[in-house]
Amino acid sequence: MDTAEHQRLNSSHKEVYPLWKKWGPYVAERAWGTVREDYSSNGDAWNYFPHDLARSKAYRWGEDGLAGFSDTYQTTIFSVALWNEKDPILKERLFGLSHLEGNHGEDVKEAYFYLDSTPTHSYMKYLYKYPQEEFPYEKLVQENHQRTLQDPEYEIYDTGVFDQGRYFDVFIEYVKASPEDICIRIQAYNRGPESARLHLIPQLWFRNTWSWTPPYAPTPRMKKNDKQPEQCSLWIDPTALPLPEWIPPAYRPAPFYAYADPEASLLFTNNETNTEKVENKPNRTPYVKDAFHRWIIQGDPCIHQEEGTKAGFHYASKEIAPQSSFTVRIRLTPQLLEDPFEEFNAIFEQRRQEADAFYEAVHAPGLSAEDKLIQRQALAGMLWNKQLYFYNVAKWLEGDDPSQPPPSGHEDSRNVHWTHLFSYNVISMPDKWEYPWFAAWDLSFHTIALALVDLDFAKEQLHLLLTHQFQHPNGQIPAYEWEFSDCNPPVQAWALWQLYKFEEEKKGQGDRDFLEICFLKLTNNFAWWVNKVDRYGNNFFEGGFLGLDNISVIDRSQTLPDGGYIEQSDGTGWMGFFSLLLTKIALELAKGNPIFQGIATTYFEHFVYIVGAMQPIDPNLFNMWDEKDGFFYDVISYPNGKWQPLKVRSFVGIIPFFCLDFLDEDEIDQYPHFKENFQLFMANNAPLIKRCLTILEYQGKKRYLFSLMNIEQMQRLLSYLWNENEFKSPHGIRSLSKYHKDHPFHFNGTDVDYEPGEATTVIKGGNSNWRGPVWFPPNILILSSLYRLHQAIGETILIQTDHSASLTPLQMAEFIRHALINIFRRNGHGQRPVYGNRRFFEEDPYWKDLLLFYEYYHGETGAGLGASHQTGWSGLVANLISRWFLSEIKNK
Repeated sequence: MDTAEHQRLNSSHKEVYPLWKKWGPYVAERAWGTVREDYSSNGDAWNYFPHDLARSKAYRWGEDGLAGFSDTYQTTIFSVALWNEKDPILKERLFGLSHLEGNHGEDVKEAYFYLDSTPTHSYMKYLYKYPQEEFPYEKLVQENHQRTLQDPEYEIYDTGVFDQGRYFDVFIEYVKASPEDICIRIQAYNRGPESARLHLIPQLWFRNTWSWTPPYAPTPRMKKNDKQPEQCSLWIDPTALPLPEWIPPAYRPAPFYAYADPEASLLFTNNETNTEKVENKPNRTPYVKDAFHRWIIQGDPCIHQEEGTKAGFHYASKEIAPQSSFTVRIRLTPQLLEDPFEEFNAIFEQRRQEADAFYEAVHAPGLSAEDKLIQRQALAGMLWNKQLYFYNVAKWLEGDDPSQPPPSGHEDSRNVHWTHLFSYNVISMPDKWEYPWFAAWDLSFHTIALALVDLDFAKEQLHLLLTHQFQHPNGQIPAYEWEFSDCNPPVQAWALWQLYKFEEEKKGQGDRDFLEICFLKLTNNFAWWVNKVDRYGNNFFEGGFLGLDNISVIDRSQTLPDGGYIEQSDGTGWMGFFSLLLTKIALELAKGNPIFQGIATTYFEHFVYIVGAMQPIDPNLFNMWDEKDGFFYDVISYPNGKWQPLKVRSFVGIIPFFCLDFLDEDEIDQYPHFKENFQLFMANNAPLIKRCLTILEYQGKKRYLFSLMNIEQMQRLLSYLWNENEFKSPHGIRSLSKYHKDHPFHFNGTDVDYEPGEATTVIKGGNSNWRGPVWFPPNILILSSLYRLHQAIGETILIQTDHSASLTPLQMAEFIRHALINIFRRNGHGQRPVYGNRRFFEEDPYWKDLLLFYEYYHGETGAGLGASHQTGWSGLVANLISRWFLSEIKNK
């Protein structure tokens, strides 16, 4: 692990401010239609700031752009604009449908791919496929509007704009000659049969921080480089840009130069809202954000000749012959250079070779070329999906300008209990178009994949959720910006343990300080769950939809009209999982500080009481475990004492299996205080203990297996997982049993049936479907538990399958692992299941090695569905490939 990129990573870790990470892909693919930019009275973010306003209205909380690149705090942003001489607007950012326009929710309608990136972003590569005919904006909106929930989404691939290769492949590459010397190469290939024209406009601008609170602050400047009039170059001075005083002094931006090929012409305007268009008010300056669009397409005399806060290099109307290309070179550097492109190609080649060497060190020995391709593009997507997430909730609620407060109703629109939340951080996003905001449980899974290439960044991301900037004083972890108060599954303790053990394996010891500070913050979060989500103090947890959107027959976030309420199998299972992990972490910390032995006892007792709630001793109390079916179900409890199970076979009933771990007698002997409490608690709660503790023999001594179910129950539940007519698909474990295809579950006039593809029923917003597709996160946790079970019991128990065969937990786990990887691998027919029936992804040489990592996958075909661009948790395929995955399978 001594490649040039590893050395850069190590030097960054030692610096107060990591210089090699100062510039990166920290720009959203979509800033319009987000909560942060919504100052409406009714919280309708999509309609308040739609795509059509994005070119004309200056953003408040962040920027977007095609292949966007910026410094950490977005003082200066670079992106690429394109025009094919047929579109009504410049292609400056990605287009997609809003939540109400798409027949399955919001969805990006573009063809773009994250091809490569190192963790310091010393080398990055992005591909955008730009049609040569008019971009089908209206066609995409109209066709999707006509379609119903029963129809598939209408994608850009269905419009015909890529037929016969009539598009440009626009490759954008970034290379760092040094931390602040950025070389950019843009290559546009005509894949069509005829010559076609293209305008390329690489552009730079300052994020507008000067005009939100009058009096207006001085503006930074971009102007022609007067020191080298013979060059096509800019002098960029961000020093006047107003920035928060808490930004590190070492970071404060300094002037630099931007060089381009001499054939480009310079364009200037300002990053200011065109208020004439947006608000029907006079513009403060005649030079506004959409000037390049109006100048190039409409011929309006609206650009400045000398300077501005936004500048572009215009390569006008380049005619590109069939199967030929046109190349643009840009260099951003703090130095005056006589020949800025003299070593340009050599720098590119060196950094690409270094990127190859870095990934060879990441790839496990013996990987096939196919698996290396999948792993590298998966990790590239993870690294491209970093974004500056800027949000001050208190400031957003009250408005920026006291003289022009937001309309009545805005102050109560959302997140009113989160006024402490103030983020100015680079965060790993689920998807920078679909979800350009962090999500608490997504981010926890991201850290496991990111650890493969940048362990320090992974640890920073997990810790970020637990800082005072994010975690509520009451202990809650914010869910996502549409409603921070929603509950996401408490998987942070699991991620913490995985990162700790990964570092221990990699470096010989784990980071105990990191483990301890995160553990202490997680105990606060655990207390919030106990005090706020267990409404009756009976160890049942009602966390609402818990990230599973429409998996239930009803919206579990809402109160039932007859006074009943849902006691959740998954919510309670998650808390058993949480408590057992905190027990394990506390014991690890007790190796250095015995006081943690008592804390471990507390969480062990919580675990046992949760088992007692799910499977009570008293036969008069309701039991989430259905003995006849051999499955866990949600239960509705009514005020009159009656209760009713919701017999839906879904992940809701599998999540209790995640709560599984073991300790050997020798381990417990290391903790005398915990051992004493453990033995006393076992003696005083023998009936309960029998339900959650199996005592095994291992090398002549006792092994204690802790779980929310006994081994017989595990065998029964796992037999459902291994039944092809239930949960088992060729591509992983389905989120809902296929049994419900022919046996829908009915309740209060609504149904749950098996929907292996796009959702046909919407309960919670968005385009997610948990009624049959394969999702990576729960599949990963199923794998985690199967490997732990194998470690604990070896091959002493077998799981009965639907074909009368028997399997060990390890055999089950290995099948699931390969089934998930095989979504992306070419099968015997040369097809990657992820692309369904889109043959051009299999046959066209300009498409066939391009991979997308989706939100979830069709339960029968494995085709990708939902958000399409590295919805972070699918990046875990990188871990599955290398077997560098979870502490449970190391050295296997």
